Amino acid sequence: MSSSSCAPCSFVMQVLRGRWFMMFASILIMAAAGLTYLFGVYSKEIKSTLGYDQTTLNLIGFSKDLGANIGVLSGVLDEFAPTWIVLLVGSLMNFAGYFMIWLAVTKRIAKPSVWQMCVYICIGANSQNFANTGSLVTCVKNFPASRGHMLGLMKGYVGLSGAIFTQFYLAIYGDDAKSLILLIAWLPALISILFIFSIKPMKISRHPREGNVFFQYLYVSLALAFLLMGLNIAEKKVSFSHAAYLGSSAVVCVLLFFPLFIAMREEFLTWKLRQEQINSHDGTKVIVEEPPLPVSKSAILECSEGDSEKLKVTWWESVCNKPKRGEDYSISQALLSFDMILLFIATFCGLGSSLTTLDNLGQIGESLNYPPLTISTFVSLASIWNYFGRIFSGFVSEKLLTKWKIPRTLVMTFFLVTAAAGDLMIALPFPGSVYVASLLIGASFGAQLTLLFIIISELFGLKHYAVLFNCGQLASPLGSYILNVQLVGRLYDNEATRQLALKGMTRAMVNDLTCTGKECYRLSFLVLAAVNAFGAVATFVLVRRTQNYYKSDIYDKYKAEFEANERLEMAKLPAETGKQ
Repeated sequence: MSSSSCAPCSFVMQVLRGRWFMMFASILIMAAAGLTYLFGVYSKEIKSTLGYDQTTLNLIGFSKDLGANIGVLSGVLDEFAPTWIVLLVGSLMNFAGYFMIWLAVTKRIAKPSVWQMCVYICIGANSQNFANTGSLVTCVKNFPASRGHMLGLMKGYVGLSGAIFTQFYLAIYGDDAKSLILLIAWLPALISILFIFSIKPMKISRHPREGNVFFQYLYVSLALAFLLMGLNIAEKKVSFSHAAYLGSSAVVCVLLFFPLFIAMREEFLTWKLRQEQINSHDGTKVIVEEPPLPVSKSAILECSEGDSEKLKVTWWESVCNKPKRGEDYSISQALLSFDMILLFIATFCGLGSSLTTLDNLGQIGESLNYPPLTISTFVSLASIWNYFGRIFSGFVSEKLLTKWKIPRTLVMTFFLVTAAAGDLMIALPFPGSVYVASLLIGASFGAQLTLLFIIISELFGLKHYAVLFNCGQLASPLGSYILNVQLVGRLYDNEATRQLALKGMTRAMVNDLTCTGKECYRLSFLVLAAVNAFGAVATFVLVRRTQNYYKSDIYDKYKAEFEANERLEMAKLPAETGKQ
């Protein structure tokens, strides 16, 4: 077969097997991996159809948050199984959990017990951790020198997923919240299965335009974010027809699939360069030295059996003798390190308090006598700026690091202080303060989550990254439970009870315990501001501990791997030339 006749097939295989197509597939998976944010849209259907009270609904909501934030199982599975297994298990869990909820609310099965509904939604929500682990971890390993850009972009799409699926369900089913549950059940599962063999570890290589390509992906995601924001505003002011929803969804789809054309262009350039290299050799033999093994592996291979016995150390000795920052830590070494403890404290304070604020935005607006439409604007602002925080923390922190050697840990400190400022605006409100607070806390929440994932990869290496980043975010639901349920909820109820007593009433006389006025959240959000400030202090300690590390070239070790892979590719060229 001539080279010209097989060229199209060669190019197609280059695209399907390439890193950039894998990144496009990951974008689609991430765009369907944040649907726990849509719980507020269909929770009323669960409550009314199954006859639950608010306390029961809150319990189901907590089960959702618990499932969404405990991803250790997916991380452990990724340690022992290929990526396609992780994605397959996640897709099956997603479909099983949400499909059972849909069967319950449409009364196609007998009314389940409350604990069963909690299990269903916990399983469905937990599936997003498998999508995160399968896609995010693989992308970071395939683009190790651009992990800030990569994680910022991917987590940004997760932040937009709720708004994306809202447009789809309005176009497919109309304003039917029960059908939204069905859409959440089948579409994310289908996307993961379609690309199940595209997400896999690949040889990392040097790409001269890699930074520019990531910024092109960024511009596409920004266009999508502004489109969704415009649609969100327009749908509140104008009644959309079904045709209008179909049209808006079509535009959303175009922007979602536009990264495919960028991926095809980059893979074409890679394929073209490879063809030129093959043709330039013209069948001549090229002698290429085998790339040297890393020193640590060479030492292990060369040592005798007796020497290998000396290399064995106890578990405790291994934990106490940690490698340098940036090298591959073991799971125990990372989890028991002081750096991880500081990150855990920061996550507990920052993400825990931000989740608490986001969960209470509706009641905050109600207590300050804002109209319902304005309250929904607060929620939309927090969601949109959640996306911008994720993007900012990835791309801007990467620029600050590469150009001025500003540690990412310092950027995390900045966002914890930002969240504390937002809490103070709620504790001591003034006209329009909740608008600004929604923006600040939404951006802070998105930024902190993305920075947590990046910092863990940079400090502890990528060998056990799947387990470590899932363990790192465990502090988030713990902080949310303590700060939201035990602190804010109790103080709110106490103030509402005090207001009833002033009116000569008791809690038994009312069905809905409601608090109004600035005092409802004053004390609790002063405490939250202090908690965020304490988290900022913890991250500043981490800044001092890691500043020398971030002043060095933290991606230097990947340059040798780039060169080794390039030399191996050059060694293969003569053989491939003979096949042409």
